[in-house]
Amino acid sequence: MIGWQNLQKLFFNLFFLTVLSLLAGCSQTMYGVAKIESIPQGAEVINLRDDTHLGMTPLLVTWERDDGKPAKRATIELRKAGYVEEIISFWVQMRHDTKEDATKEPQPVTIELNKRK
Repeated sequence: MIGWQNLQKLFFNLFFLTVLSLLAGCSQTMYGVAKIESIPQGAEVINLRDDTHLGMTPLLVTWERDDGKPAKRATIELRKAGYVEEIISFWVQMRHDTKEDATKEPQPVTIELNKRK
């Protein structure tokens, strides 16, 4: 027969192990930054994942990921009047614990736009 104190210890240990397993499943948010440049400068950058306007080149774009994977695939479109639109995909390395650290080491992404004929 299990005594009351032993039963309390058992429930405490089960609770503690449950909390630990939940915390182990949580990943830390990691960041990566791409420095997007175009030739010529001044192209509009669109994130094709959600069709959002990210800004105009040259541009620093921060991505984040909290699922523990080391990289994130980004697909963007560059648009500039008088030039052919360009779509490019690249991997952003998620190796920084903070946005500030990621901004100090951006990954270069340079796209040369072709003039319309």
